[in-house]
Amino acid sequence: MLSTLRTTTTTSSSTTKITRIIATRCFSSTTTDPVVVVGGVRLPFATTSSIYHDQMAVDLQRLAIHGLLTQTALDKSLVDYIVCGNVIQEVRTSNIAREAAIQAGLPHSIGAHTIAQACISANAAICTAAEKILTGHASVVIAGGCETFSDVPIRLKRPIRQKLITMPKAMKKGGPLGAVRHLLKGLKSNDLGLETPAIANYTTGEVMGVSSDRLSAKFGVSRREQDEFTVRSHTLAAKAHQDGFYREEIIPYKGSTAENGIKGDSTLESVSKLKPAFVKPNGTHTAANSSFLTDGAAASLLMSESKAKELGFKPWAYLRDWSFKACDPFEELLLGPTYCSQQVLTRMGLNMEEDIGVYEIHEAFAGQILSNLTAMSSQKFADDNFNGKMVGKVDMDKMNTKGGSLAVGHPFGATGSRLLTTASRRLQQENQRFALIAACADGGLGHACILERYDN
Repeated sequence: MLSTLRTTTTTSSSTTKITRIIATRCFSSTTTDPVVVVGGVRLPFATTSSIYHDQMAVDLQRLAIHGLLTQTALDKSLVDYIVCGNVIQEVRTSNIAREAAIQAGLPHSIGAHTIAQACISANAAICTAAEKILTGHASVVIAGGCETFSDVPIRLKRPIRQKLITMPKAMKKGGPLGAVRHLLKGLKSNDLGLETPAIANYTTGEVMGVSSDRLSAKFGVSRREQDEFTVRSHTLAAKAHQDGFYREEIIPYKGSTAENGIKGDSTLESVSKLKPAFVKPNGTHTAANSSFLTDGAAASLLMSESKAKELGFKPWAYLRDWSFKACDPFEELLLGPTYCSQQVLTRMGLNMEEDIGVYEIHEAFAGQILSNLTAMSSQKFADDNFNGKMVGKVDMDKMNTKGGSLAVGHPFGATGSRLLTTASRRLQQENQRFALIAACADGGLGHACILERYDN
């Protein structure tokens, strides 16, 4: 049940009505204790095979959880549950949330599970944590995620794997010679290769960059617009680091909070020289205006409001509402943010252009995010999909002002936690009331959520 309270006041100097909406998602009539964001940290995001080349994903998640506990000075015994996102899973640590929690020194009695939902895995972890709190099953939950491309599982091709699995039986029947015959029988030369994790969608067989390139063409997003947006992301991210914004958000790794994917000296001239990376020779997506393969981890601390008050914490924000939706993976693979934003804004009765003061929207590709912004402000798209109700026009001066995934990086399982932490901190620092977080994901999935600043 979604209960909404609308309070309207009129100032003497203006006839403009200032609307403040407080919405609480309730799953039972007895649970009205809202969810608050109390803290959040991340490791420096880094290009693959660089500073974390010798670390497993579980190591990165352990460091993020440990850093969160250090930042908040939270007694480990007070944690009720841990849930983390991870996409490219190592079989030895398939429930990476549990392994990282134990390695971080949390009590063995605390339950944990791992979520895989492509690029919105951490968002799903955060909202799972919120649902546990709202249903009264937990009061203190750590949610986050991690990813490494420096240590991905590389497998033998399936015919070889099948032979190896059945080899003990062949050995038992025919000895070593029988095992060799079994291994070689029916094999073809192309069966002897290796399989690496694919970035292509399983159902469509299409690489996300190709899908995004086609989406950009559909919405008329030019190569120049994408390159300009890319330079903006790098410039803002570099400035945020220089200004010290990330000093309280990033926990040092080996003494440094630097993020090596940020190129503060990027110019339109330099990025425009790159050739198309996916649709050749005339595509618009390049290595520069696409997010790069990234290693990293993040963790967020969520509590019920009453528990946060009891423990003396000063929350950053309320997590008010959220949406997970899916769209056509063949034609709209990365357009989920538009559909989800429309749902949460409508459900909360918020007007994007009047009420949202902070936007943190995932930048998988410059073309993807610009296509979503175009769809959100398109009356034709609204007529075709939302019964004429347009999502709204995003104020660029309020969106991703500390840089985004194009510059900071995108560890698949961790980005959602980064978005939550940055948006919550911006609400406090910029004295804005509501924030919209949105992200796309493989499979045509999408996510959006609404935060409200917590007044301390």
